Amino acid sequence: MAVGEAMQILLVEDEQTIAITLQDDLEGAGYEVTHVADGAAAVTLLSQRAFDLVITDMRLPGADGLQVLAAAKRARPATEVIMMTAYATVEQAVEAMRLGADDYIQKPFVNEHVLERIARIGKFRALLHENQRLREELKSSEGQGLPGVIGRSRAMQDVFKVVRTVASTEASVLIEGESGTGKERIARAIHQLSPRREKPFVALSCGALPDTLLETELFGHEKGAFTDAQRQRRGRFEMADGGSIFLDDIDDMPMSVQVKLLRVLQEREFERVGGESLIRVDIRVIAATKVPLLQHVRAGKFREDLYYRLSVVPIRLPPLRERDGDLPQLVQHFVEKIGGGRLFTVKTDVLEAMAQYSWPGNVRELENHVAQAIAMAGGATVLRKEHLLPVDKTRRAALEPPTQLRPLRDVLVEAEREHLKRVLAGVGGHRTKAASVLGISRKVLWEKLKDYGIE
Repeated sequence: MAVGEAMQILLVEDEQTIAITLQDDLEGAGYEVTHVADGAAAVTLLSQRAFDLVITDMRLPGADGLQVLAAAKRARPATEVIMMTAYATVEQAVEAMRLGADDYIQKPFVNEHVLERIARIGKFRALLHENQRLREELKSSEGQGLPGVIGRSRAMQDVFKVVRTVASTEASVLIEGESGTGKERIARAIHQLSPRREKPFVALSCGALPDTLLETELFGHEKGAFTDAQRQRRGRFEMADGGSIFLDDIDDMPMSVQVKLLRVLQEREFERVGGESLIRVDIRVIAATKVPLLQHVRAGKFREDLYYRLSVVPIRLPPLRERDGDLPQLVQHFVEKIGGGRLFTVKTDVLEAMAQYSWPGNVRELENHVAQAIAMAGGATVLRKEHLLPVDKTRRAALEPPTQLRPLRDVLVEAEREHLKRVLAGVGGHRTKAASVLGISRKVLWEKLKDYGIE
């Protein structure tokens, strides 16, 4: 379904009253609806043309709803499927969702509720389509996007604009962003869009090494500079000569190393540890911090002169929770990256729930959960919500009630069975009158009586 085109819906329902009223309301909402009353006919039609959405009853002549579901997913895995089911067949609906259905509607239902669910599906399908279109444009249009970086939100587009502007210059860049936001990807994009792209890009995390080892990693050392220095070693600055060096977690850099780094930025020269000869380098410095570095300056933890040398061009990389609309595109990217060529689906209601989560670990946390969901999928192609979203421990007790308590569904089913018996007794067993009193169709009543074993 392209943006601006009406959603193509296949309605599979053999009860005329439901089919006519629902089709009228769907077409009134602007959807293009094809109705068939036979499951076998639906299976045949799905093999001949594509639909964006299939709404099918569970019980049908010719072929049941599960067969229609299988045909829809076989013909086009991206097709959404909503199952219609009587209350007593909820277990079948759950099985259908396990097999790939995207939602189910319990009969009797109000058409407005169906329209609301379809509107949400349409919203996310349009968003996914727009993300795909934008990604294709970024691939085909030179200079439109950033290599290795995904994002269509306004917040990320602002970042892209700054990166494209500054990449061709020699200015030092300071990238500020929470852990997991992709700071190294932005640094690599700056390098790849710069005149230095053919030269090395060298990255080092300042927080991963102790003080003495960090100094050696950056500047190298001469043979015999310390006990274990058996030979001369080049540092990262020498390795990056002619290219770019990325200093991640610069906020963790100790004061002793900050002094030497300042000299490199000012003079583009340094000595190896234990050496006396000056080594000159041609480098561009890109640094990243996970905290506002100016706060460290004010607290006396970071040199002010070094701060202003590093932050000639500051870039704030937004956390995932501020990147409105980027999550579906990121999920799709990670599914393709991690899926190994398999086609996996994430249902729209799960995407909605994921969009509401704050993602404190940002894009790194999101990628980890997509990897977990794929690893736990087994033979299924629909990724499960409990693997894609972390479970808040404070809610675990609510999600896992004590085993001695009965599920609400069991209580409701029992109450419905007893109510049906009372109504039938009250009308002398007349099913048409019973259906009228209950406000449901004769077919739905027949299905319920059969499922409950009521004669």
